[in-house]
Amino acid sequence: MSRGIRLPEAGAGGGGFTRGWWGGSSPGGCSQDAADATPACRGSPPPAPGTQDPVARQRGHAAWPPWERCHRAVLREAPHGCCAYPASIGTPALPAAHARPRDSPSCRQTVSEASVSSSPTFWGSEHWLGLRALRTKPVAKGTPLTVGLNSVKIHCQNEAVYQYHVTFSPEVECRSTRFAMLKEHQAVTGNVTAFDGSILYLPILLPQLVSLKAQRRSDREEITITIQITKVLEPSSDLCIPFYNVVFRRVMRILDMKLVGRNFFEPDQATVLQHYRLQIWPGYSVSIRKKDGGLFLLVDAIHKVIRSDSVLNFMHAIYKQSVSSFQDECTKQLVGNVVITRYNNRTYRIDDIDWDKTPRDSFTLASGEEITFVDYYSKAYGITISELDQPLLVHRPKEKRMPEGKVRQGLHLLDMILLVPELTFMTGVPEIRKDSRMVKMLQSPSQHYARLTSLLRRIKDSPEASQELMRWGLTLDPDIHRVGAGRVLPAERINMRHSSFIPTEDLSWNREVTREASISAIAMNYWLLVYPKRLQDLAKNLVATMESVCGPIGMRVSRPALVELKDDRIETYAKTIRTVLDSEDKVQLLLCIISSSREDLYGAIKKLCCVQSPVPSQVINAQTLAGQLGKMRSVVQKVLLQLNCKLGGELWGVDIPLKHLMVIGMDVYHGRSKGMRSVIGFVASMNHILTKWYSRVVFQMPHQEIADSLRLCLADALQHFHEMNHCLPKKIVVYRDGVSDSQLNTVLKYEIPQMQKCFDTFENYQPSMVVMVVQKQISTNFYTLTAEQFTSPPPGTVIDHTVTSSDWQDFFLLAHRSRQGCSIPTRYVCVLNTANLSCEHLQRLTFKLCHLYWNWPGTIRVPAPCKYAHKLAFLSGQVLYREPSTQLCDKLFFL
Repeated sequence: MSRGIRLPEAGAGGGGFTRGWWGGSSPGGCSQDAADATPACRGSPPPAPGTQDPVARQRGHAAWPPWERCHRAVLREAPHGCCAYPASIGTPALPAAHARPRDSPSCRQTVSEASVSSSPTFWGSEHWLGLRALRTKPVAKGTPLTVGLNSVKIHCQNEAVYQYHVTFSPEVECRSTRFAMLKEHQAVTGNVTAFDGSILYLPILLPQLVSLKAQRRSDREEITITIQITKVLEPSSDLCIPFYNVVFRRVMRILDMKLVGRNFFEPDQATVLQHYRLQIWPGYSVSIRKKDGGLFLLVDAIHKVIRSDSVLNFMHAIYKQSVSSFQDECTKQLVGNVVITRYNNRTYRIDDIDWDKTPRDSFTLASGEEITFVDYYSKAYGITISELDQPLLVHRPKEKRMPEGKVRQGLHLLDMILLVPELTFMTGVPEIRKDSRMVKMLQSPSQHYARLTSLLRRIKDSPEASQELMRWGLTLDPDIHRVGAGRVLPAERINMRHSSFIPTEDLSWNREVTREASISAIAMNYWLLVYPKRLQDLAKNLVATMESVCGPIGMRVSRPALVELKDDRIETYAKTIRTVLDSEDKVQLLLCIISSSREDLYGAIKKLCCVQSPVPSQVINAQTLAGQLGKMRSVVQKVLLQLNCKLGGELWGVDIPLKHLMVIGMDVYHGRSKGMRSVIGFVASMNHILTKWYSRVVFQMPHQEIADSLRLCLADALQHFHEMNHCLPKKIVVYRDGVSDSQLNTVLKYEIPQMQKCFDTFENYQPSMVVMVVQKQISTNFYTLTAEQFTSPPPGTVIDHTVTSSDWQDFFLLAHRSRQGCSIPTRYVCVLNTANLSCEHLQRLTFKLCHLYWNWPGTIRVPAPCKYAHKLAFLSGQVLYREPSTQLCDKLFFL
């Protein structure tokens, strides 16, 4: 008998800028790009009584002066008794003139003052969310462009939504019983309700106090239900969004779509790829959100890739390849992957494999009955399990899904779900089968748009689906939303050592970077080339090619010290490299040639060179050098550029007119295995043109996203900055990657104060600071219509209004050229801005930084320091499992 185990459920002008430098290109200075935000509330003095803000008047908030509106922007209502909204935490007292909150325009009061004072639920609790950037979004410069988005405008027909507080006397503990009792009185409340057990939302206005009677079935006791109005809300109020999303889920089910995870799919419309043994389920990711321009339906046409082979077949294939290490290989290749159970279309992440359990084992049902896995699936689903000795897969639900003390399906605090490999299927495209044909088929922009409009037509043509929306007064536009005031930022000039140039339209400069001298190049005077004996001819060709192509890029490559190995075993590489590095202290670089792609060998070499005997290192797979001479030349050119970076050289730059600036990139890597510590990558610029970088790594507790130990990282970076420049930066811009919307306030309240505390270690030092959160995992897509066909907008496209947040200062920037599929921009959220940088400055600075990732001669999706931080954290967490040596902190050794 297995207790504590659950089966898968059934069913389912700012400071110091020269305006001309940022506005465009000139022979003496390149066009610049930066980003957006405005001063934080902290520095804004209160206005004289009765003054009005023109921006507020334009937005319909003329009664609110700017200082008060700043405070209003960081207040959020959390209705008393509503479990969906967190309780207020650490609410400080507001200034006396603003101590009593007022409802925002989205919450119109229609109840008398007497009822307000008598009802503890009327005002709710207010959240003070800290100092934010003010949310003014002035129009910045750039080429106008009409941009289509995968958002659909929602119109609210109802005049208001009414919020009520519901009490039961005597108290009814069971929520389902409360729902049933209230449902009995639909003659009073109507059949359109949203109820969470204590808070009730209705599209109709009831009398101010309603008293109803119900009978509890368990003991026949009479229960008095009191319904009292607490708020009258605008239909687009934030409080209405959660149940609007519930309504739209009903719409998707009406259209016969299946919920898998958080998204809806149509398994009946699956495309079967026999050659790849895959099924592709079309589907949609849908959510209703409030934006600057009102309510929008964010809809993304997505796919779920299901492999035709079960996990059991996958395990059989592993067994045939490696009998001796079968269990280790299964654990390595399966743990962390997401699987789907076809009998109920639910997805699970594999956290472990229980080799001691089989389908013959039994477990206890909610009714107390013991049953084997074989019998359970036979009775519940009519499925016969054929292989009875297979192990079981383990899924451990996240803690937030299993609140302590709560009962789930009749069992107390279940800690795992066991899955039968024969009945589970892998999801996602196998790495070995990813190719451009599949990507194009899945992500064509025209097909993407057609899928979106098809969904809108299906909703319109379905009377039942349309009626479900109209019950709450919601209607959808017939087409996606188009923003006519999009902008394309000016092109950047790329600076080399002796020249500069404007890139082509696709923002790629691969040809120029291999023909022009880099800004600075480090001569390779004493370096080691390690290779197995059978690759000696390839090693000689590599050296000859390096000597022939190094001149144009400004590098000088001397003959290496050749270290020939008798074989290519890990022990041979490790012992030889350790011996050589221990005996030689002048080695600049270690270059290793390996015969094939081997993660274990790569990891051993990197641990030696990054931790034990620190030296910049490069590992080259011999297969990438094989073939025609032209291919080797191309590969060697890229390798030399990478080696120059690792040695401390600088490849190219862009104009950065802002002086005394430090730019920081931060990202967190989470290990796939249970118990592995998370890794923070921290990278900071060390010179005014942002071509010198200092890096640190910090390990922290597993799956902890918000970084600790930031004060130490920033203090060390500032110290190194001072040593290089004999001064400290006056402005610090931080790009923090990997933070969701729910964690923004934690960054504001926790991470930023940590970094600000380190300023106290320097005498009389208080720099201005900007903190930008970088969000890549978003579902927003950009389209432009050319020649009657949807295509990707040009790089540099910015949207900073209409579909941006109504709570934070944010913008969307498409910095890269999308060569395949849809254009997915990156969202930037400014959570702090004490540097008085304008929207345009921040947008353009961000765009500039997307040009500075030296592993790619073109623009990338995120600012270069973020990408560097990601590479550093990944290397440390995935390969090294420890912090790299501080001797390498001033080099990009992790590229």
